[in-house]
Amino acid sequence: MDLRKLKTLIDLVSESNISELEIAEADGKVRIVKASAQAGPAAPAGIHYAPAAVAAPVPRAQPEEFEPTAPTGNVVKSPMVGTFYRSASPASDPFIQIGSTVKVGDPICIIEAMKIMNEIEADAAGTIREILCENGQAVEFGQPLFVIE
Repeated sequence: MDLRKLKTLIDLVSESNISELEIAEADGKVRIVKASAQAGPAAPAGIHYAPAAVAAPVPRAQPEEFEPTAPTGNVVKSPMVGTFYRSASPASDPFIQIGSTVKVGDPICIIEAMKIMNEIEADAAGTIREILCENGQAVEFGQPLFVIE
């Protein structure tokens, strides 16, 4: 991988909300990890480069626990990493409120990922009992968003 491409990847990671990026190509694998906020305010991104023949498997992090107790009912989880929005635009009303009745396929929120607005639909019919995220909050893959009973 050439140095210009590497520099571009480092800049993209440092300017985005992602904390880690791994790219594998025929000639090797590159893993860029953004330093955590605890490491200091001006810590540069770390770069790990390994040739393809020597590349070791990257251990997967254990999923975080978002709820100390399991909510009852159908839990709608985030299908991606992004930013949670309750409405289509700041001026419009939220898709749903606590107590709203939804059918399968009804839009319930938007998750913005990489400047693309992804409409999330209800995966079960019922009544919204809990909204587990705040508008504008960053969400992780698999994070509970709503409880439908």
